[in-house]
This record gives sequence, structure tokens and C-alpha cells, in this order.
Amino acid sequence: MKTIIKDAREKKGLKTREVAQLMGIDQALISKFESGTRKPTKDQISKLAQILDIDYETLMIAWLKEKILYEIGDDEFALKALMVAEQEIKYNKTASKIEISPTLENILKEIDILKAKLDTYRQFDSYRITQALELEYTFESNRIEGNTMTLRETDMVINEGLTISGKSMREHLEAINHQEAIGFIKDLMQRNTSLNERELLSIHNLILRGIIPEDAGRYRKVQVMIKGSSHMPPQPYMVAKEMEDYFIWYETNKNKLHPVVLAAEMHERLVTIHPFIDGNGRTSRLVMNLILLQKGYIIANIKGDYDCRMQYYQTLETAQTKNSKEDFLLFIAQIEKENLERYIGIIAQ
Repeated sequence: MKTIIKDAREKKGLKTREVAQLMGIDQALISKFESGTRKPTKDQISKLAQILDIDYETLMIAWLKEKILYEIGDDEFALKALMVAEQEIKYNKTASKIEISPTLENILKEIDILKAKLDTYRQFDSYRITQALELEYTFESNRIEGNTMTLRETDMVINEGLTISGKSMREHLEAINHQEAIGFIKDLMQRNTSLNERELLSIHNLILRGIIPEDAGRYRKVQVMIKGSSHMPPQPYMVAKEMEDYFIWYETNKNKLHPVVLAAEMHERLVTIHPFIDGNGRTSRLVMNLILLQKGYIIANIKGDYDCRMQYYQTLETAQTKNSKEDFLLFIAQIEKENLERYIGIIAQ
């Protein structure tokens, strides 16, 4: 593993000091990782994979191999113990696998047919159409959270720089901030930047900028409750560990799941952790749509009208309190399918 890290760092043209700064750790630790005198933690493995563009699976296998050899060495029962462990790992992996129902599988197939059709129309993409759909996304995402601006008012604030009488400063900032956050995730997509903690905090920072500046881009330090939900998010001291697991789960599954399922899972998992004092919903939806855009799909725009909002909240509640994600995955898949159909209908005219 030590040669993998060193070779990848040198290939990227980075100094140990620069890698250490990006990871937020001491430079001496990077040198120890490369010399083999110190083993990275699982979270550090995830960050190293992201920063150095190393395949996460390759790095994890090397890390686990060294960890196993260190623990069991050449004990006479080592091979038998490994065989027993292998069976147990296979059982646990099967038990924890995300189940895709026939209904969901059919919608995913329909989505992929639509995406293939969309790909043939890509040359007809229009900046004006994209701009209009992104404006709708900002309007709907904010409406879900209680923003009272109309679509036209949102347009006037974002594109004309006007102030709307009777609307609060917060509502104005929510519109401006969300539109900038869309620009940010599009930039990440174009640079093919994998989602990591730094980028997630940057998204959240944009969402709360000027609204609650002291909490923008920072995990919460207090316990919170979700209005209208019986789900209780983790205590603040658990948030950092929950988020560490969140990114490890993403690195492990980002190339294994259907992109729509991956995006929906990352949305649900983030909003369930509820790592921020405010802006969790908007940030979770932006993370979901970053993943969809990176995989060649389009923004899944959840509408903010009463019926759609209630269905959205209810499917989330079921996922959080009954350990059943089927309804939420179906909901997001249906939203993506409808948005693809609409988009194709617009550009194919």
C-alpha cells in the first residue's frame, strides 16, 4: 500500500505537505504512510483515494490485507479463521444488499431508455432551456422549505437583481444562494470532481451564506429535531463519525449501484444524519443532483406544491423510521423519469 500512495502522489505532482493540507493532517503522517511505519484510518483511506485519484477498492484491499496480516500473522489457525470469516462476510454482504423491487427495476429500465434517447438529442441542448429549468429547480427546492416567492419573483431576483416588496431578506438570499450552488455543482461535474467532505461543506456554505454565516459549511454542535417528523437525528457528537461513514459508503458503492438509486440513497442518508443546523434538505437535493449530472442524467426537480411535498416527506419518514427505502427510491425514480420525459419533449420539438 505504501508504494501505491507514494506513486499516486508523485504522479499527481503533489508534495507530502500539500497532501497533508488537503487532508487536514500533519505532514509527518503522510511520510509515515508512504514508509509503512503508520497505517491510515479508514476515513483517511477514503480521503487519500479522492485526493490522489486512486481507485478506492484497490486502496481498500491493500489496506485490509496489511491490517489482516498484521493482526493474525502466521498463527497456525490463521487460514482456518480466514475461511470462517469469509463465509460470515459473504452472509453479511448478502443481508445488507440494497433490494431492488421489480417495480423499481422497471422504472429504472424506462429511465435508461429515456437517457439513451436524450443522448441522441444532446446537440440540441440550449443554454436558455437549461437556464429556465435550473430557475425552476431553485424555485421548487426553496418552496419545499417554505420560501414564498413565485417563479417570476425568483427570476426577477436572480436574473434582474431586483428586490421584491413584501419578501424577506432571507427569501432573497435563498434564491440567490441556491442558484449559485447549482453553478457550483455544475462546475464539479465538469471537472469530474468526486463528491467528498470538502465539496459537500462548500455546497452547504453557499446555501447558508449571509443567512446563518456562523453555521454555513459547518456541522451542527447542538441536537436538532425535524419539524413534523418522528425521526430523531444523531446527537451532535456523533455527526462527524456518521459523515465519515457516509463518504465511505459512497466510495464503496458509487460504481456499483444504478445512478438514480445511488443519488437517492445519498440524499436520504444525508438528510437522515441531518448534519447541519439548517439547509439539510436543499443540500441533500443538490448532492443527489450532482450525482445524477455526473452520471449523464438530468436534475430531478421535486416540486414544492402540497401534494408532492407531502409525498416527499412521507416517503422520507418511512425510510427513516421503518427501515424501508422502497417508497423513497420509487419516488425519486419517478421524479427523474418525469423530468427526462419533459426535457426530451422540449428539446425534440
